[in-house]
Amino acid sequence: MQNNLNKFYEVKQCERIWAIGSVHGNIESLKKIHLNIFEKFNPKDTLIYLGNVIGVGEYSKEVLNEIINFRFSLLVKFNINPDQVLFLRGAQEEMFLKLREIQLSPNPKEILVWMFNHGVDKTLISYGFESSEIFDTCDLGTIALSKWTSRLNNYINSCKGHKEYFSHLIHAVFSSTKKILFVNRGVDVSRPLSAQTDCFWWGYHGLPEIKTPYNSFTRIVRGYDPKKTGPSKNKIVCSLYKGSGFGNSIVAGIFSASGGIIDIFED
Repeated sequence: MQNNLNKFYEVKQCERIWAIGSVHGNIESLKKIHLNIFEKFNPKDTLIYLGNVIGVGEYSKEVLNEIINFRFSLLVKFNINPDQVLFLRGAQEEMFLKLREIQLSPNPKEILVWMFNHGVDKTLISYGFESSEIFDTCDLGTIALSKWTSRLNNYINSCKGHKEYFSHLIHAVFSSTKKILFVNRGVDVSRPLSAQTDCFWWGYHGLPEIKTPYNSFTRIVRGYDPKKTGPSKNKIVCSLYKGSGFGNSIVAGIFSASGGIIDIFED
């Protein structure tokens, strides 16, 4: 499903980079963030959604519709390149993609329990599918599971722009200056960018404590913080998350290509 040919994206000739932290199905907060961006965006800006736009909250499908429509509005008003709106792969997107091919798992029920405990069931429900149905289908065997996932995937693909969203998720974004790096949750600072695996969305536990640049990157911006204590920043790491989907608002920020923080705001 996932097109992994382009894991990273380099932002070039950009004046400002807008970044939206984890949304987690929080449609009302997202609409307010979008309104703020639309009023202040300019044709030389780039917008990055830092992953986890789905899951946890109740309105994942509606959030994707809002994001797709907002991207179109930016393209029309500012005549920008489509690559000036970028989407990172977060843990929620990773888990939901696994759910969409759950028939390939040797122990689907165990995986489903774990994923649903982390909020993936909310995305499924937003598409009109009952979470209990998939558990019952597991008891019927692989063929039944394959038919269920085919039905789910066909429905998702029928939603305008949703197939394209899931097919164009990237792992990380960095500026052409190599001074600022955008990720979903973390990066393993002991390994080069090209050698990273799934640390981008599962995290690196020591990231908030690093005090020196990661290679040439003097600023790392992430869209999820498991402690939900954001927005927070230190000399290197800036976390744009305070618990959206768990009753708090979405956090977003504006950055320069050289790593400077221009503004951090909520809805």
